[in-house]
Amino acid sequence: MARAIAAGVLLAGLACAGLSEGRAQSSPPEVVDLAPVVVSGVQPGPGMWQVRNAQGHTLWILGTVSPLPARLDWRADEVEAVIASADAVLGSPGWSLDADVGFFGRLTLLPSAMKAAHDPEGRRLQDILPADLYARWQPLKQRYLGRGDGVEKDRPLVAATRLYAAALDEVGLTPRSGVGKQLSKAYKRRGLTPVVTKVEIEVDDPRKALKEVRASTLQDVTCLQRTLDVVEHQLPLLVERANAWAVGDTKALQQLALKSQYDACVGAIASSELGQRRGMTQLDARASAKWLAAARDALARHPVTFATVPVHSLVEPGGYLDRLRQAGYTVQSP
Repeated sequence: MARAIAAGVLLAGLACAGLSEGRAQSSPPEVVDLAPVVVSGVQPGPGMWQVRNAQGHTLWILGTVSPLPARLDWRADEVEAVIASADAVLGSPGWSLDADVGFFGRLTLLPSAMKAAHDPEGRRLQDILPADLYARWQPLKQRYLGRGDGVEKDRPLVAATRLYAAALDEVGLTPRSGVGKQLSKAYKRRGLTPVVTKVEIEVDDPRKALKEVRASTLQDVTCLQRTLDVVEHQLPLLVERANAWAVGDTKALQQLALKSQYDACVGAIASSELGQRRGMTQLDARASAKWLAAARDALARHPVTFATVPVHSLVEPGGYLDRLRQAGYTVQSP
């Protein structure tokens, strides 16, 4: 991953919904060489949750996971049939930057954006990380990123992004599957535009924001630590979860609803001075409230609505399904 792209990811908040949270290690563990098998070819994908109100209106929810098999050909017949009968579509919950993304994308090619990936004090990873954590980083860096020295200048958050992407690629997973494109085509055929449910963070001056990134110090060591936990120990679980989604094993999918590493990585940005100035506070709570409000409105107004929600956010205790049940809706599992 180019350093310029990593800088863009840094400001965008690390799109790491597929990262799973690992346990802290008391001593540097050995890297286990595992070769999990990723499914490929035509696969049915999972079933959908159904949420109904007293009037019989139905909200169909497709649980999503990331990463997915890189060579997945999703047979989306059931989902496309629901979308073809839907009156509304809800976008996935979360948050996004409200900015001229095209302009921002061009800016990431500038030297100032590339420098935003580096520590503002010019420190290297060896200077930033505790000795035991740096000892864990070294063999993983060499295995997945090679022996080059460039990544050593990156912030821990950016280094974590590059390592994770390379590790996923090696085991045959990708955070950029074709599922989103298939859904978009189905929406277009039906003539529907998804209701925006993400919390939008305003970035009125991307160039100024990049300068702020360059000058900001982030508490992002934990982000790299959690990423090392995943790469060392949880890649087989990510493969198992991706396979469960692909073949439609809903039971296994719920059991493998791993918590995202979102808190550790995005939290490093949200808790910084930059994040505070940009209003990146209580993002999860705000995102949940916005999506649930949109779901209630859709159920009240439309006989059939379709939505996508990350599986973990759906099935975790106190998650979206629990909160919809508590609000009086009937929830039926796939």
